[in-house]
Amino acid sequence: MELSRLLLLCLVTVWVLAPPAAAPTTADVPVSLSPGCARNARCGGIDVPYPFVIDEQCEIRPGFYLNCTTEGGTTTLFRGHPNFEVTKISVQDNKVWFKTYISRQCYNESTKDMMYNDAMLNITNLPYVLSADDNKIIVLGCNSLAYMLSNTYAVGCLSTCKDTIPKVNGSCSGKAGCCQMDLPRGVRYYHGYFNPLYNTTQIWRTNPCNYVTVMESAAFNFSTTYLTSSVFYDRDQRRTPVVMEWSIAPNTTCEEAKINQTSYACVSNNSYCSTNDAGYVCKCSDGYQGNPYIIDGCTDINECIVPNRCPAGNCINTLGSFTCLCPRGQSMIGDVCMKNQKSTWMAPVVGASIGVVVLVVAVTCAYLILERRKLQHIKQKYFRQHGGLLLFQEMKSQQGLPFEIFSEEALQQATDGFAEQQVIGHGGHGKVYKGVMKDDMEVAVKRCMTIDEQQKKEFGKEMIILSQINHRNIVKLLGCCLEVEVPILVYEFIPNGTLFHLIHDNRSRHISLDTRLRIAYESADALAYLHSCASPPILHGDVKSTNILLNGDLTAKICDFGASILAPSDESQFVTLVQGTCGYLDPEYMQTWQLTDKSDVYSFGVVLLELLTRKKAFNLQGPEHEKSLSMVFLCAMKENKLEDILDDEIKNSENLEILEEIAELARQCLEMCGANRPSMKEVADKLDRLRKVLQNPWAHKDPEEWDNLLGESSLVNSGALSTGNFSITKRVAMGLESGR
Repeated sequence: MELSRLLLLCLVTVWVLAPPAAAPTTADVPVSLSPGCARNARCGGIDVPYPFVIDEQCEIRPGFYLNCTTEGGTTTLFRGHPNFEVTKISVQDNKVWFKTYISRQCYNESTKDMMYNDAMLNITNLPYVLSADDNKIIVLGCNSLAYMLSNTYAVGCLSTCKDTIPKVNGSCSGKAGCCQMDLPRGVRYYHGYFNPLYNTTQIWRTNPCNYVTVMESAAFNFSTTYLTSSVFYDRDQRRTPVVMEWSIAPNTTCEEAKINQTSYACVSNNSYCSTNDAGYVCKCSDGYQGNPYIIDGCTDINECIVPNRCPAGNCINTLGSFTCLCPRGQSMIGDVCMKNQKSTWMAPVVGASIGVVVLVVAVTCAYLILERRKLQHIKQKYFRQHGGLLLFQEMKSQQGLPFEIFSEEALQQATDGFAEQQVIGHGGHGKVYKGVMKDDMEVAVKRCMTIDEQQKKEFGKEMIILSQINHRNIVKLLGCCLEVEVPILVYEFIPNGTLFHLIHDNRSRHISLDTRLRIAYESADALAYLHSCASPPILHGDVKSTNILLNGDLTAKICDFGASILAPSDESQFVTLVQGTCGYLDPEYMQTWQLTDKSDVYSFGVVLLELLTRKKAFNLQGPEHEKSLSMVFLCAMKENKLEDILDDEIKNSENLEILEEIAELARQCLEMCGANRPSMKEVADKLDRLRKVLQNPWAHKDPEEWDNLLGESSLVNSGALSTGNFSITKRVAMGLESGR
């Protein structure tokens, strides 16, 4: 059971895992306040400002109707489905406060086993996202390794108490029974999980439970009673406060919203459109306040009611602003009204004023020139910072190096200004765009969102190494753009999609065993090249079927490796944040947080299972014991029920021995201990031999004929190929030589 949960809890930071939830269309949807609908309702002491309503007939778009319910004398405001209690709504900040649930892991004294209550939040079809600025992921416990799993990535941290329970309340520290993490932006779904290797089995009398939840950081105040009792879980009906950002139309920009004025929500004068992590929202202009979603909802702010607004003069309120006036005969100098002096000093003042005007005109004229130069200097700064000079020198010294340094302007033109319709893949750190260069060459442009300081320093050197990778089964890095804050990578364009799409999204298409075995061999050979032939070796770190692209003839191409996966020169490469892809992540890496070449071997073993079974590596909707494909496979192997999980398209009596050999190879790749796994070179060699057995007629000869052919060979004499037990391994051993 612990192994099952361990493989279940593999966590992600990926480029392409799942498509984003479709945003509700803004076309032809009325957004103005309908007659008879309240501008500002109330429920149980909570203001419900428009566009939120408590009358379902007044809802402008799904997600804004709230259910006002009275039960037991208490009136409560709920967001219908999912049924979350609402405690506060802000139109000005475009935020809403909910109460959400807590995940816990407790020791059950009666069953002598751990008990799990996993909480989940799913608002993918609603106009909300969790606020990354206002919330934190909180983990409590004296022996807890907990994660928050989203549909594209997950984060986790370790909370321990050392030998004693801490005595300090208030703060949250990893050494004090509590740790916290920043929440990624744009989260609409999460599921709380625990690593079963960390539990309260040995300490349950003093520390019975571990907890993980997403909650408003300002509302959390650590107490040692959270570790010794169930106070944290039982308070407020087992819920914690969380802050959501909301928008009128999820994943919609202001430019897209303004196209259809009939559905544009910023209907008040003196309002404007803005965007947040959820989508587009409306705000009142500076100097105005109110509700921008209602006609004439933004009203002027009377700044003059603020005490001492004009310390030495009269405050005159104007639309959107104010003016300070001095009494007759006085002028405003700074914040003070002073009497006008005689003309003896007026001439110098007038002359100085004219000089200031001339100076301002001169500065303004020079400003445009300086701004252009400033932009050029910034581009040069980024270019030097990312190692551009080193790349130029290397390209000059190595004539014919197939690597190009692109300008930002060229990539803007190739991708139509990085338009959304050009996106062909995306993940937690950026997007991949399809681009067409001036010479009609199609490229894939990878635009990352962030890069750390160490990667900036080493970027030029690493680009030189990656540009020299030359393998037919690895996507070629064509060049990069260095004149931007975060470098942009340019790859060759692979037109036929991913292996994941081939085997999971197109179930009607027949895929022969020969094709599957060839794709597996080509992928393994490419990874073996990265591990053994690149200098320095390159660890992929995220091997999965979505990172294996396919050409028109279904030739495999490994992709999504870059400047962050060069193998370190020492043994000190540790991380504090588990990264990888759910279903593929090496369990040994989850314990040691040290990435090795055997981590890629484990992930490749899961890809082999996908090819054998045509099942997904991780099925979040399935029963708990069937969520992890690797766990289902290992159980089937242990119970001699391999045929039950194999894909019917390739399962027949002629292929059974080869399928068993492939399954055994996958089992070796999935060994819990990395030292017991084969190298990628050994995996590629074994797949190559099996492929040749499948392709050549001699692979299907009668076993007795092969015994006669083998004769007195050393293999027979050693007992490896004994008569009467002629397995596929014998055919591989003998057929390899004749196949070559």
